Amino acid sequence: MRTLLARLTLILSLLAAPTALAQRVELLGAGATFPAPLVTAMADDYRDITGGRVTVNYQSIGSGGGIRQFTEQTVMFGMTEAFLGDEALAAIAEAGGGVAFNMPITLGDVVVTYNLPGVGTGVVFDGDTIAEIFLGTITSWADPQIARLNPDVRFPPLPMTVVHRSDGSGTTNIFTNYLSKVSPGWAERVGFATSVNWPTGIGGNGNEGVAGVVQNTPGAIGYNSLVYAALNDIAYGYVLNRAGNVIEPSLAATTLAADIPLPADTRVLVTDTDAQGGYPIAGFAWMLMYERLDANNAIRTRDQAEELLRFVLWAITDGQDLSEPLSFARIPEAVLALNLDMIRQMTWQGEDLGAQVLADAGY
Repeated sequence: MRTLLARLTLILSLLAAPTALAQRVELLGAGATFPAPLVTAMADDYRDITGGRVTVNYQSIGSGGGIRQFTEQTVMFGMTEAFLGDEALAAIAEAGGGVAFNMPITLGDVVVTYNLPGVGTGVVFDGDTIAEIFLGTITSWADPQIARLNPDVRFPPLPMTVVHRSDGSGTTNIFTNYLSKVSPGWAERVGFATSVNWPTGIGGNGNEGVAGVVQNTPGAIGYNSLVYAALNDIAYGYVLNRAGNVIEPSLAATTLAADIPLPADTRVLVTDTDAQGGYPIAGFAWMLMYERLDANNAIRTRDQAEELLRFVLWAITDGQDLSEPLSFARIPEAVLALNLDMIRQMTWQGEDLGAQVLADAGY
């Protein structure tokens, strides 16, 4: 656990920045729409904490765009819900960036959203049913498979309009990863990735795009992050997990996933929460950063690199206070320790800048 002294030291280090850092600095980031409400809230708070000296400009363009811009070095950090594996990291290194880190920043739910006049939140789905809907096998809300799961719900006689992401999306990665686990047919025909060949449906750009189509189309069914559904007052479903429990998407259920003990390799941070009774369609949002900050052409000066590290350190510590009000889960202590270790390895032109920023903040 962090000590009160470390927290106070961090706040003081932000308020009393060295003279060299007193100039205004803009930090550029882009990527996933899933964590965008949280990143935006963090940016607003951080601007206030630094007296307007530091602004964080985050463009919510989807995980695919964030990975591309990070690789092209047009942003200082990227955001994605799809962990970059060895092949993707090798491609980044070959593009000139060197070693890149996946830093888990938050954890949240992906929910099945729908537009059914007269029917609110709480329609129950199981994995097979969700898979068959998005495979195009189930095409009507009058399907008996849905009725069996919801004996007390009177569904309007509407055809289903399936809505999915049209852009590269970490939300899609989490959603299709879940479907691949629960449905052999989905795993064989579609699989999981940030972009897949959808068997049916229409596309929407970003969480916002999918939410907009669902809201404006009676009978529509899609998938969104829980925060987008909640902020836009869109009805969403509950999920029957493999243990036979109906799980309501919630902060408590997501936090249960976050409390899973974690080994050192962050690649295993793809949650499988059914055995613990947690909500089964959940995942981390990852911040992408280079080990050698000077290898990123978007970071032009040491001051920018230092301010970026200060912001990231604040985001994974005190900035986590913003998570719960927005229906995200705090990162657990094991994840914080992994993140601190990655920051400690970050350098600027051979200087151990990450270690210095941590020491200045009392870590």
